[in-house]
Amino acid sequence: MRLGKYLIAMVAAAMASGLSAQMEPVPDIQPGEAEGPYGTLIVSGATMIEGSGAPPMGPVDIVIEGNRIAAIHGGGAPADVRASADRVIDAAGMTVMPGFVDTHGHNGDPSKAAQPSYGYRLWLAHGVTSVRGVSFYFGPGQPDLTDRQRSEANAIVAPRLFPYAVFGDKWGRPAPTTPAGAREWVRWAKAQGFWGIKFFNSAMPDVLGAALDEAEKQGLGTVAHLAQPGVQRVNARKAVELGLDGITHFYGHFESLLDDNALPRYPQGYNYFDEQSRFGWVARLADQVVEPHSEEWDAYIDYLIESGVTLSPTFNIYSASRDVMAAKNRDWHARYSLPSLMDFYAPSATNHGSYYKDWSTEDEVAWRKFYRYWFDLTAEFHRRGGRVTAGSDPGYIYQTWGFAYIGELEMLREAGLSPLEVIRAATTAGAQEIYDPRDEETPMGTIQVGKLADLVIVPGNPLDNLKLLYGTGHTKLNRETGSIEQVGGVRWTIKDGVIYDAPKLLESVAAMVEMQKGSREAAQ
Repeated sequence: MRLGKYLIAMVAAAMASGLSAQMEPVPDIQPGEAEGPYGTLIVSGATMIEGSGAPPMGPVDIVIEGNRIAAIHGGGAPADVRASADRVIDAAGMTVMPGFVDTHGHNGDPSKAAQPSYGYRLWLAHGVTSVRGVSFYFGPGQPDLTDRQRSEANAIVAPRLFPYAVFGDKWGRPAPTTPAGAREWVRWAKAQGFWGIKFFNSAMPDVLGAALDEAEKQGLGTVAHLAQPGVQRVNARKAVELGLDGITHFYGHFESLLDDNALPRYPQGYNYFDEQSRFGWVARLADQVVEPHSEEWDAYIDYLIESGVTLSPTFNIYSASRDVMAAKNRDWHARYSLPSLMDFYAPSATNHGSYYKDWSTEDEVAWRKFYRYWFDLTAEFHRRGGRVTAGSDPGYIYQTWGFAYIGELEMLREAGLSPLEVIRAATTAGAQEIYDPRDEETPMGTIQVGKLADLVIVPGNPLDNLKLLYGTGHTKLNRETGSIEQVGGVRWTIKDGVIYDAPKLLESVAAMVEMQKGSREAAQ
């Protein structure tokens, strides 16, 4: 069997858009771009949401020594501890949480966001201190692993990076087509330093099964986008049977819940390689599945929970499908979305996800129904004890880095998770998804003594309003003065004990946008 059609299409599109070319190198961190780590740093006076699901508590003083949390003092640290601190952050009236974990990250490419620092800074500016890249870059010779090493050393402005490789990619040889070849590739990926594997459902079941089995032996995580060209062989139920750790997006779920047919019913003239056809039809799949809370529906959710699989739904990446006008006019595009990125988002015959060539009210209504079903499945899975994490899949479909992640938190809330459950999904659950395959205790994801000092500090209480986390803040009428105010926005992000000024990061991104606008004007 040759490389699956989906992966062929992905690689072809990547080459057409410049992904085969090298991205710009990430510059070294410059003086003044971050502060610390300190011998002793205290985050003082904040209300703490510690990540495990425990209720808020405060005020607390969090004492950090180097890159680790050394103590947590309710009401305030002793006077001698405060006096000896190298720095004290006054966080009174603010909320401190564990650094957020984005479980579905990509970088840009030379045609839309050639400098990876653009996305890295936007993630940090929104409190994201850890990102699982699936993959950060496609193709051999790309700096997934060196970016991780440089971030680990705090030599670049970037979150903590956990690189996954797409199955069959990276090694400069044809993708495996046999179980033995699959095992060889998995061992190669482990030896290179990758943390896991992303599957696009392009392998036959015996090849996929061998790869998943070898990944478990090697302590590599696995996650799959179960694309339509292969879902007739391996839907979500089958992938979980074969040993898959995590399912991202919605693919494979509804194909496991078909009502009257063994295969999905495609409309006349359907063409998977025409992305408007592909994504327009997806929403109509909701009309072909069993009803939520039916016996078959509940049995499927029970099976997923019993298997221990993790769901990273990435609701936000398809949200424009239910209101494309709103998506292309978000508050942040003018100042923080690169012109080249907005070009990529626009309707296109070639750019992946730029499928709004003739998007209609009927398409949006169908997607709103689809979301009701998808939300219901995810929320019920979560309610019964299944693990749900937060991933943003940025750089496509009007979803700009950082902002897209907060959008995902809002959509997890819309799906039915409580605000406290949303924060747990964004912190503890994400860290567990990354570290569980290695059978290691998570070093971050909660605010606990001994854990890494990965924190996000935001004015106000995001449990009352998740919009406070957007870099553009939240628009609010001051009833006393009658003035309109922008409130919120992350104030500080701390990664590995290193302090990043979030507004300053956003200013550096705005400068990148203005520079590109100026270059375009000069070229006219």
